[in-house]
Amino acid sequence: MKPVRVVLDAMGGDFAPKNEVQGAVAAVRTLGSRLQLTLVGREADLKAELAAFPESGAITIVHADDVVSMDDEPSSIVKQRQSSSLYIGVERMRSGAADAFVSAGNTGGVMATSTMLCGRIAGVSRPTIGSFLPTKTGRPCLVVDVGANVDSKARFLHDFAVMGSVYYRLMMGVERPSVGLLNVGEEPTKGREVVREAHGLLASANINFVGNVEGRDILSGNVDVVVCDGFEGNIVLKFAESVLGFLKEKLRRYAAGGLVQKLAMAVVAPVLRSALRDMDYQEYGGVPLLGINGVTIIGHGSSSPKAIANMIARAVDVVDRDVNGAISAAITAPLKKETP
Repeated sequence: MKPVRVVLDAMGGDFAPKNEVQGAVAAVRTLGSRLQLTLVGREADLKAELAAFPESGAITIVHADDVVSMDDEPSSIVKQRQSSSLYIGVERMRSGAADAFVSAGNTGGVMATSTMLCGRIAGVSRPTIGSFLPTKTGRPCLVVDVGANVDSKARFLHDFAVMGSVYYRLMMGVERPSVGLLNVGEEPTKGREVVREAHGLLASANINFVGNVEGRDILSGNVDVVVCDGFEGNIVLKFAESVLGFLKEKLRRYAAGGLVQKLAMAVVAPVLRSALRDMDYQEYGGVPLLGINGVTIIGHGSSSPKAIANMIARAVDVVDRDVNGAISAAITAPLKKETP
């Protein structure tokens, strides 16, 4: 099997290039011959960071003068920031010099540049991003869209569902993942007009659509894929990510209450760490931009080296499993849902 060629925006992120370089080295150590990695960024800075690692010989550097900040306007990057690490990285993927692009930089910029340069898979109305959230069953729930689109049309929600179903099947090995539409109630007549229209489209799609679901169904594990507009999805995602910090602070305060509490926490700490691990975004790395002619993985601006390494690993998996090929087949040749 040929190595997957991944290009990393080494200047994207709050702690770049240090965290990006350390994450890149960790990925090379873990993935070995499966990975061919290129870092894009200011060459002198990257060489200085890589100097401490013997694995640096397995990593290629492509120089980029410019750095896109978190405050830059996403739509301006393609026209005005062509010397940036973000643009050059995406362009390498578009031209065929790389199989995947990974960045923890400006999320809107990464989405806009990837979509404008690479284009959409034929039949896809809008690209989308989805994120896995843990559930009490141990089988994660994929929420899609989590911020790429707001005020989505019913057709968009249909495409999100199809792409999310394909992605879940390939990444989790579930042949027919269950798909639910996020709403304020289970009845098909509830919710906004666009959601009611989307319900009809999903009911006739070749997916395992189980109807409307509510927010409580996400962490309960009642459904594999939850489809929603990016406005609601981003709120769900950010709230879920805040839960880990909230719980850690509550536990810290409890342990600070006295010797008995501190000893109690010491006893249960290993169990708590294991239980909370699934809630840590670093374990999942980044999220894929589904629906473009390429593989782009988007991460948190505050991504740690561990998160960067997992983002790179996610990119390799998406390429190896040909997620785009499966999405293309599902979108362009839809079949009606079989009647039981």
